[in-house]
Amino acid sequence: MTGVPASAAGGSSQASPASQTSPGPQASQAAPAAGAVVVPSEATADVAAITDPEDAGRPPRGAKLAAAAVNQASVWNIANLLTMLRLILVPGFVALMLADGGYDPAWRAFAWAAFAIAMITDLFDGHIARTYNLVTDFGKIADPIADKAIMGAALICLSSLGDLPWWVTIVILGRELGITLLRFLVIRYGVIPASRGGKLKTLTQGVAVGMYVLALTGWLATLRWWVMAAAVVLTVVTGLDYVRQAVVLRRQGIAERKAALEETQA
Repeated sequence: MTGVPASAAGGSSQASPASQTSPGPQASQAAPAAGAVVVPSEATADVAAITDPEDAGRPPRGAKLAAAAVNQASVWNIANLLTMLRLILVPGFVALMLADGGYDPAWRAFAWAAFAIAMITDLFDGHIARTYNLVTDFGKIADPIADKAIMGAALICLSSLGDLPWWVTIVILGRELGITLLRFLVIRYGVIPASRGGKLKTLTQGVAVGMYVLALTGWLATLRWWVMAAAVVLTVVTGLDYVRQAVVLRRQGIAERKAALEETQA
C-alpha cells in the first residue's frame, strides 16, 4: 500500500491482468518502497474501519454470545451467593423466631444460629467481592438490602414479642433507612465513606440483637440490655456524623460546580 493512489498518480484506472495476480513470495517479503505508508499491526482495526466501515462496526463472530456468558457467570460468584444466602435466611429466621409462640428456647437457639450465619456472611461477602474483583451491580443493590432485611426482621420480631421496646426498633431502623436515603441524595456530589464508628455500630448491633434473640436469663439478660444501650448510642451518634458529612460534601460539591461554571463563563 503506497501513500499515493494509482488514479492520483496519473495511472490507468483499470489494472492490467498481471497486476491482478497474487504476488510471489519475493514480492510479499520485499521492503516497502520510498514514500510508502507502513501500518503497524496495532492499527489493523483502524485500517478496517477506513476500508470497510460495515465490517469494522460488526463484532467478531460469537463475541456477543461470549460476552453475555461472561456477564451472566459473573453474577453467580461466591460473594453474590453469600448475599443470596442472607436473603434466603430472612424468612427462615422469622419462622424460627416465631415458632411455638416465639418463646421456646430451642427454636430461639435455631433462630440465633440463622441470624449469626447471616451476620457472619455480611462480614465476608463485601471483602471477597473487592479482593477478587467480583463486584457486580447485583451485589451493590442486594447487599445493603440483605443487611437491612435481616436486622429489621430481628428487631421487629423482638418488639412484637415484647422482648425489645418499640422505640429502640424505630430508632435503629429509622437511622438505617434515613442514612441510606441520604447517601442517594448526595451521591451526585460524592460518596460518604464508611467510618470506623459505623463499623463498630454494626458490630454492636449484631451482638446486641443476637443476645436478645437467645432466651437469656440472669446476669446475661442484664448484660444484653447494656450492649443494646451502647448500640443505640452508637446508632444515633454515627447517624448524626453521617448527616454532618453529607452537609459538608454537598457544600463542597456546590462550590466546585460554581467555580467550574465561573471558569467556563470567564
